[in-house]
Amino acid sequence: MGEVVNLRLARKRKARAEHDAAAAASRALHGRSKAEKAEQKSSRERDKTLLDGHRLGKPDTDGQR
Repeated sequence: MGEVVNLRLARKRKARAEHDAAAAASRALHGRSKAEKAEQKSSRERDKTLLDGHRLGKPDTDGQR
């Protein structure tokens, strides 16, 4: 005889596997994770602050020198 299978659980496992496969395809299609985006944003802000700290004069706010 074969193994007794709970069909409800089998359906849930199949749906979960399909959802995981769709999520993996979506991640591959759309790129970076939220953590990677946040890390890149903080890195850009840190670089901008460092660069602004090395300026010799005040920035032109009104367009005149």
